[in-house]
Amino acid sequence: MNEQPTGRYYASKQYLLPADNVETQRLNTQHNMIVNAFGGKLFVAPTNLTTGDRVLESAAGSGIWALEFFEKNRTEGVTLDIECIDISSAQFPSTHPSEVHFSVNSVVNLPNPDWTDTFSFAHQRLLVAAMNDTLWRSAVAELFRVVKPGGWVELVEIEAQDFSTWSVGPNSTKLASLINALYGGKGVIGDLSVYLPVILKEAGFVNVQCDPRRVTIGGEVDATPHKITEVKGYGSDMWRDLWMGMKGPVIEAGGYGAVDTVEEYEALVQGTEVELKNSKEAYTIFFAILARKPENT
Repeated sequence: MNEQPTGRYYASKQYLLPADNVETQRLNTQHNMIVNAFGGKLFVAPTNLTTGDRVLESAAGSGIWALEFFEKNRTEGVTLDIECIDISSAQFPSTHPSEVHFSVNSVVNLPNPDWTDTFSFAHQRLLVAAMNDTLWRSAVAELFRVVKPGGWVELVEIEAQDFSTWSVGPNSTKLASLINALYGGKGVIGDLSVYLPVILKEAGFVNVQCDPRRVTIGGEVDATPHKITEVKGYGSDMWRDLWMGMKGPVIEAGGYGAVDTVEEYEALVQGTEVELKNSKEAYTIFFAILARKPENT
């Protein structure tokens, strides 16, 4: 799937967000905000990694999480071997440590048998806009296969069913309804904090748990900034940029009775930005969903 009339590049019909330089910048800023939401931590799984352990980063994008995770561990005397995968190489970094590898692969179909029982830790973030029930079940089965017995999986996702938490005016309410229609048309699973623990257990994982974190939107972000990144919650402009990224799929699908043109969609998102900037009530929730593969598997 190539560049659309919207001027954005989409790597897949299934994934609703683009894979271009604009999206890379947005994801990198969002990364800092997510780290802040989890108390400055890159991960919350109770891992005990040692030099030589292999780590899988699924949906790696620009690789910002993996690169920071590698450096954090190296400064603590632990040198890891990290495999970063994504369905497109468009956002991969041009330079990176030799121990961090990038390849075009999908979590629903990982190298087999090469990666079976290979990774001590698997991390994945924000695939909500790319997956339906069939794909999620395939992904969880593949993660179970490639993680070592005793290894942990951490899936970080965002609330994508209850949009009332940021529907604070006519524009944001209309946008939320439109996105719900888009998600419904694509079979997106919105309540991942409930859904993922169930299918993780069904796949054989144990110690399944969910760690929710509330994140302010707009306001203009009345929250404590991270001491290093200075990022607070979602600024209204960050929230705007998230939904601007979905204009291609929205317009391609006909606008769901809410908008007819790119210009109308952009105006709706910009109106949402104004409402959020002037609200102190909007928020969303991130979830870190953890699971461990049994030792005796």
